[in-house]
Amino acid sequence: MAKQKSSGSGLMSSAGLMRYYEADKKAIHINPKSVIAFGVFTAVAIIFLNASFGLWP
Repeated sequence: MAKQKSSGSGLMSSAGLMRYYEADKKAIHINPKSVIAFGVFTAVAIIFLNASFGLWP
């Protein structure tokens, strides 16, 4: 029969993941829809400004 892994090795490998997850909780989270909306707004603003200054072909 195969040997079972000791519980110590599993605990050590999961400890790093828990620390990374806790560090991720502290980060600033932005909704992906907000990023898309900001990009669309910026693109429309640039096109509008180009058209208003006569740079639009």
